[in-house]
Amino acid sequence: MSDREAIDPGPPTYPEPTVPALAVEGLSHRYGATPALVDVAFAIQPSEFAVLLGPNGAGKTTLFSLITRLYNNLSGSIRIFGLEVRRWPSQALARIGVVFQQPAIDLDLTVAQNLRYHASLHGMGRDAARKRMTAELGRLGMVERAGEKVRQLSGGQRRRVEIARALMHQPRLLLLDEPTVGLDIAARQGIIDHVRRLCAEQDMAVLWATHLIDEVGPGDRVVVLHEGRVQAFGGVDDVVRGAGAGGLGEAYATLTRKDRE
Repeated sequence: MSDREAIDPGPPTYPEPTVPALAVEGLSHRYGATPALVDVAFAIQPSEFAVLLGPNGAGKTTLFSLITRLYNNLSGSIRIFGLEVRRWPSQALARIGVVFQQPAIDLDLTVAQNLRYHASLHGMGRDAARKRMTAELGRLGMVERAGEKVRQLSGGQRRRVEIARALMHQPRLLLLDEPTVGLDIAARQGIIDHVRRLCAEQDMAVLWATHLIDEVGPGDRVVVLHEGRVQAFGGVDDVVRGAGAGGLGEAYATLTRKDRE
């Protein structure tokens, strides 16, 4: 091999609006002999709000763990704006923000300390981090809470801090795994409305995982996941029509039946 051939040219570059924000193809995963995901495939376009809809145990968290490289995918491919996560993990993951189902913020640090720490992990300087923190907390109406310890906040406020943290480095794709679990109705709706505004105003793609059909909007793309398999993928009307149902609730019940092959 020549010296020229041996030099790694680095990750490919793509005009982001021309490739999917997230493309999953032929993705399978097992825990021992137990399949968790089976040949999962779907794609989310830039600026699209997509809902990963499935009951508990469907494989949603496993899928998020593979996308974010908490687990290594041994089959299939995951591309973030054209970058394969196994080959270019740093470059691919720099384009996403994540809110996991389990809280991942330090309760004994202040809101500002949590956000600054996250910014430092992404190589952001102090001035840039301060500006981003002010902007994101401002959108959430929480600037005045920056000096408070996270432990003092309500569940809904903690989730808002996690969203602000995920957005500090200005990702182009936001992943949220059951972000409203344990919240009351008002807090849940506030989080949903905020993320939808982000998607619309910041041209950001969103993958929102939930088991609650009332969190799906009429214009969303929907990925129905059941027992590790994609049962349907498309617009709400397409999913309803494909299931031969009268509405999304009926379609979801049909697609996630226990006796469904």
